Amino acid sequence: MYLDKNGMPLVALHWEHYFQRIVAKFNSIYKEEIPKVTPHVCRHTFCSNQARAGMNPKVLQYVMGHSEIGVTLNTYTHLGFEEAREEMNRLSV
Repeated sequence: MYLDKNGMPLVALHWEHYFQRIVAKFNSIYKEEIPKVTPHVCRHTFCSNQARAGMNPKVLQYVMGHSEIGVTLNTYTHLGFEEAREEMNRLSV
């Protein structure tokens, strides 16, 4: 758990502001800007990466704190053609 300067737990708004400052600073220094990144985007990325790595979907649902597996698999997990091709290649050996 991360705490603020008053010893209180950081809330989503704190993280949102940290991310905004980091992106703004990066974009002021480098020519190629990065898009808006939020803690919620990181949550989706984490979920997709864990699914891509083969984490059991029910374990991933638990880790993400979702009551429904559909939320984990249909909303938070973003996989595409490359992952489908790799899985098909793996199974055809």
